[in-house]
Amino acid sequence: MFTHTVLGTNDVEKSRAFYTAVMGALGHQAVPLPNGTLFPSAAGALMIRTPLNGEAHTWSNGFTQGFSAKTFAEVDAFHAAGLANGGTCEGAPGVRENAPGKQYGAYLRDTDGNKICAFAPNPNA
Repeated sequence: MFTHTVLGTNDVEKSRAFYTAVMGALGHQAVPLPNGTLFPSAAGALMIRTPLNGEAHTWSNGFTQGFSAKTFAEVDAFHAAGLANGGTCEGAPGVRENAPGKQYGAYLRDTDGNKICAFAPNPNA
């Protein structure tokens, strides 16, 4: 459904360290760019970059970018990598009773305040 997502940053190096860690936990490799970082995949791309209009980045209340994980362990690694690289917890790893299929997920705020999450299928649901 989506071709790509762009999240803004005011600190390219700080966001690059954060996203290289959390996306690496999900099996995605970073491609550094002068004004950000790209994470390409067959299913679409994530780019973290400074805003094109030259103004400061601000995060959007109500926006969440979700990432697919294959296993509960990947979700745990994603969350731990985010916390270890300057992110903050917005929801510890665990089964989400209200998610379709009672998926296993975790939420983080990145180093710029953007909310992200990772979810894995729950084989026990």
